[in-house]
Amino acid sequence: MSELNDTLHRVTRRVIENSRDGRKAYLDLMRREGDRRPEREAVSCSVLAHAFAGALEDQAAMKENRGPNIGIVSAYNDMLSAHQPYGRYPDRMKIYAREFGATAQVAGGTPAMCDGVTQGEDGMELSLFSRDNIAMATGVALSHQMYDAAALLGICDKIVPGLMIGALRFGHLPAIFVPSGPMPSGISNKQKQETRQKFATGQVGRDELLESELGSYHSPGTCTFFGTANSNQMMMEMMGLHVPGSAFVQPGTKLRQALDRAAVQRMVELSGTTERTLAQVVDEKAIINAAIGLLATGGSTNHAIHIPAMARAAGIRIDWSDMAELSSVVPLLARVYPNGSGDVNQFHHAGGMAYVIGELLEAGLAHRDILTVWEDGFDAYTREPVWQDEKLQWSAVTQSRDDTMLRPVAGAFQPDGGMKLLTGNLGRACFKSSAVAQERWTIEAPCRVFQTQADVIAAFKAGELYKDVVVVVRFQGPRANGMPELHGLTPSLGVLQDRGHRVALVTDGRMSGASGKVPAAIHCTPEAKGGGPLSLLQDGDLVTVCAATGALSATADLSKRTPAPDPAQEHGVGRELFRMMQANADGAEQGASAMLASAGL
Repeated sequence: MSELNDTLHRVTRRVIENSRDGRKAYLDLMRREGDRRPEREAVSCSVLAHAFAGALEDQAAMKENRGPNIGIVSAYNDMLSAHQPYGRYPDRMKIYAREFGATAQVAGGTPAMCDGVTQGEDGMELSLFSRDNIAMATGVALSHQMYDAAALLGICDKIVPGLMIGALRFGHLPAIFVPSGPMPSGISNKQKQETRQKFATGQVGRDELLESELGSYHSPGTCTFFGTANSNQMMMEMMGLHVPGSAFVQPGTKLRQALDRAAVQRMVELSGTTERTLAQVVDEKAIINAAIGLLATGGSTNHAIHIPAMARAAGIRIDWSDMAELSSVVPLLARVYPNGSGDVNQFHHAGGMAYVIGELLEAGLAHRDILTVWEDGFDAYTREPVWQDEKLQWSAVTQSRDDTMLRPVAGAFQPDGGMKLLTGNLGRACFKSSAVAQERWTIEAPCRVFQTQADVIAAFKAGELYKDVVVVVRFQGPRANGMPELHGLTPSLGVLQDRGHRVALVTDGRMSGASGKVPAAIHCTPEAKGGGPLSLLQDGDLVTVCAATGALSATADLSKRTPAPDPAQEHGVGRELFRMMQANADGAEQGASAMLASAGL
């Protein structure tokens, strides 16, 4: 067993020190909440009658207070393929609860939008702030205070961070995240990417593109690329908030059902104890483990925003400097599309999270001593679940079954985690170097400045971008328009790059967790709205984007410029309902949350 890496130790101590006051205030609040949570015997009969009225099969057990009651917070809808399986979960979980002498109720539902459906559309401007909405909905669900544990049903992009943030305000309860798994593999991701680029250049039509997309996204379950949804599941494993190894087991299998049953059983066991509450499990070391997992697997850049936001809800402070320093010592152990050719099913079959966690622990690159929801601690997460002899068992994973997807620390794909912090006179930004060929880590070229994704695509179609160029898309930050993903730019910019041009993207918006290939400085902060550095750029300014040196700069003297005026905010598709969140949001590095900022967290 290796000693803890020096850099990891140093960053951990810094995060703990920076979080000291906030963490103490949070834990004090959770102790008070736990102490004042009403016992059912002390609650009025009218309140209890309202709570039990709809639970026809469990009324007698609830009335007699026979066992713990589990609150299910579900993000079910069947617009999201990943969440479609959740439709039947409540009924099954109630049956499992009865087996273990407990009851379960659906405490509430949360919204859950699919970024794949809103990608490139106006509705994407609601996406990031749906996380605040989900957190508040989770708070509403658990506010009834009728529950002894919380089952959190969510998988995709903003949904898991939103559930986490909301549930952490009820951190005196034990809680387990219950995933439902990825869909089976469809056409290869390389084929899908090639068809998208052919469509961008007019080589194939809409019918061919739709058939390609349907070949990839074809059935219930999580999309199989390693985007934000699957990065969420990876992080829940790294934090010890799943039944061990349950992240990437497919829906509808005996193993999946056995893991779901085990989750309910464990919640029943934890109910009424104060040893493994959510507030205790989600501490500084768990947050750092989540960041380490993100780096080691080449996960979604969206989590450069979500990790700080989730941490704040638990009284913890972590920023991009901390994550960049961790990236300098955490090697890249996995290559999953868009950072490789295989998908999450192949990653799981190769050894998956059990192998990654085992390697990190043996190298002293993750915290072994975190408090997990599972009784055997974090070591339990180095084993993979199997359905054998008609029962759930776990098996050790000691080696990779496919070294094109998973490698040991000693033979890692690259020595660092591939998340770079860029700084300069254009602000601070993130760069996902693990997805970009090293010869493209440095791009220096004149910029073209745009204010919408549609304007970039129009310029591409008009042939205006077939040259070395840094494409700047500004006024895409949280306060400007909700910080939408700009994944729709990837095919066009990829075509330019494939034709030999030196191309980069600079934006205060986000890219999809599935984006890669093209160098991109994203989440630029301060954002352009209100006079941020990107608002000072003009067409033709020479801009440098360099992952090797960490530079994000323009040669022009920006101090002598007047900021471009803030664009008018658009109405429609419900965007106007989120203006309050946009107006009060803080920066991307703090988590881009109006709710957390307004709460003083």
